[in-house]
Amino acid sequence: MTAAHPRPDLAAYAEAARMSQPELVAALRDLLGARLVAYLGRVTETRAVRQWAEGTRSIANPEDVERLRIAYRAARLITERDTPRRRTNLVPGPQPDPRRPSAGVAAA
Repeated sequence: MTAAHPRPDLAAYAEAARMSQPELVAALRDLLGARLVAYLGRVTETRAVRQWAEGTRSIANPEDVERLRIAYRAARLITERDTPRRRTNLVPGPQPDPRRPSAGVAAA
């Protein structure tokens, strides 16, 4: 078992600073989803997020890269501290009703 970092904010900062753009986008996409990463990166399609993560397209604006690094640090802090159930409430969009297993399934 690994010990928790005494300063998780510094650990997240250092990790975000060392990541390449594709690594950053892929990790952020895993934490927040492609749609939210696209919004944070100021693009209208998730295809750009996939291309960023694959390294076939670069993020043109340095301010957008910095915004993604800040978002990654915040997301890492939240995921370290909160339970998975609380984390899902932080991502915008419709959430399934946990009392109704079929609530997330579209009606045929």
